[in-house]
Parts: sequence; C-alpha cells; structure tokens
Amino acid sequence: MANKHLKIRIYNGGTVAMGPGKAELLETIDTCGSISSAAKQMQMSYRRAWELVDVMNKCFNQPVVTSASGGQHGGGAHLTDFGRFILKSYRDLVVKAQLATELELNQILSNLNQSE
Repeated sequence: MANKHLKIRIYNGGTVAMGPGKAELLETIDTCGSISSAAKQMQMSYRRAWELVDVMNKCFNQPVVTSASGGQHGGGAHLTDFGRFILKSYRDLVVKAQLATELELNQILSNLNQSE
C-alpha cells in the first residue's frame, strides 16, 4: 500500500496553488539555489519547474520564489520568507491532517484492491 495515501492540494479557483509536488519543488529550489538545478534533481524539464513556480507566485498574494537571470555572477532562485512560511504551513497541515484522519484513512486503505 505504499502508493495509497492521502494527498492534500490547496486550490485557488481551478488552479492548484500548493500540493505535494509543488512543496517538493520549493524544498529542492531551497536546497539547490536554482530552478534549473532543482528541475534536474527532480527529473523534470526546466520549463515545467518554471511554470510551477510561476503558478505558485501568481496564486499567492506575495511571491514564494524570487529568481535572478544568469549572467556574469550567475543566476539563481531562492524561497522568499513568505515562501518558507507557506511551505512550513503546508507541511504542518499535512502532518495534522494525517494524524486527524489516521483511523478512517487506514480503514479505507485496508479495503482497497491490492492491484491498484
């Protein structure tokens, strides 16, 4: 049942503002210091990673990531203080939801077909 679990996504209208993949991308950008390096580490295209960052920045009332173009001193990207706040809030929300739903979630998961 490793692939059967609860996923929490936060929507802004019809757009996913934050979810497990976007949280992972933010963490990887924070570690790597660039969108390009984060994309490579996550095995996704730079374009896809940039689009996800753009969506997050547009969904929230402040940017979660800021970036500088490459050049003589190189480019890079980093989480803003607001981005770190949103990421921590999301991670805390996931932990609280897992704790609050553990019994019911386990009851549902234990009754799923094993082939999926």
